[in-house]
Amino acid sequence: MQTSGQKTFHRREYSEMCFFFSLVPATFWLVVGYLVLYLSARFEGAGRTFGRGLAAWVFMISGLIVLAGAYVTMNGLCPIGAWMNCAGH
Repeated sequence: MQTSGQKTFHRREYSEMCFFFSLVPATFWLVVGYLVLYLSARFEGAGRTFGRGLAAWVFMISGLIVLAGAYVTMNGLCPIGAWMNCAGH
């Protein structure tokens, strides 16, 4: 039973947090990708080619993390709402 002073946490209320939390590791991988790309520019030959390929993969990982965060947010699968619901009791 809910009294007037208690707040009920809804799962939908915190679902946007998954998208924002996915931006933290995506930013990390984006910075790593630019660092690899910068360092590969200093190499020649096969090292430069390998660095550019590695940077492309790291950029794709960063994009996939953001897409996964958007997917979880839009489908209401974010576990943060459940965690907040447990913390409210």
